[in-house]
Amino acid sequence: MNTNSSSETPKGDRIAKVLARAGIASRREAERMIEAGRVRVNGEQILSPALNVTEADEITLDGNPVSEPEPPRMWLYHKPTGLVSTDRDEKDRGTIYDDLPDDMPRVMSIGRLDLNSEGLLLLTNDGGIKRKLELPATGWLRRYRARVNGRPTDEMLEPLRQGITVDGERFQPMTVTLDRQQGANAWLTIGLREGKNREIRRAMDHVGLSVNRLIRISYGPFQLGELKSGGVEEIRRKIVRDQMGITLEDDSGTALKKKKPTGVKRSPRRKTGEFGGPGQPAAPGHVSKRPAKPSKGTRGQPKTRG
Repeated sequence: MNTNSSSETPKGDRIAKVLARAGIASRREAERMIEAGRVRVNGEQILSPALNVTEADEITLDGNPVSEPEPPRMWLYHKPTGLVSTDRDEKDRGTIYDDLPDDMPRVMSIGRLDLNSEGLLLLTNDGGIKRKLELPATGWLRRYRARVNGRPTDEMLEPLRQGITVDGERFQPMTVTLDRQQGANAWLTIGLREGKNREIRRAMDHVGLSVNRLIRISYGPFQLGELKSGGVEEIRRKIVRDQMGITLEDDSGTALKKKKPTGVKRSPRRKTGEFGGPGQPAAPGHVSKRPAKPSKGTRGQPKTRG
């Protein structure tokens, strides 16, 4: 355990960071575990996360040794509707973690999608990656397909492109394009960089449109593509390294498709007449019908569509 005086630069990393890297919990959750007295370093109980440790220190949680940290990893996950993006839900609703394959390591979601939204969620085993990608300063573009009830016009959508204030909260300008009108509904493609709570639904309601389906199709350079609902696919470690600006001892990992466990509850099938039904066109959420071509120098990297 590090005992350097305050005048010296502490060696190692903060204990909560080490626990998060080991896949135990997020850094915040790890801090709560420490404060609850569940963590020992070299046999000594610690009650404050203000401690640096090195590889020479022995760390236990509830008496069990903490394993060596795994290399940073990321996954693409196609979240179905009807699941929440939290570890636990006070209303006892199903979570995305109930839906993941049994052989997945402990992961955290990067950002969230609400209960009735679907599409791309990024997952990671590394708290540092999660924090970095959720920072507003990172500013990765998130693109969505939204089905709205109403007949949107450019005049209605222009305030969204300029930025609006809803219930005292300022929303930054969005990119909004009208793809097509289909009866009483219309499909829009929307891009934003902030992702505040229910931002698209609230913004659309503000201009007189009601969202009845919302699909995230990309997050920065990563695309939903043809990943099926409930599907999980690991991102190549080399891409994780390149995108995050980190060094990996082993970046040979490949994109691994995981099989779904049996017994997982699914959302009800779409009624006949909706997108994807018999004799109907494909859902607009699945706009990437061709594998993404690798960009120069980042083979296998998904590319954001324009």
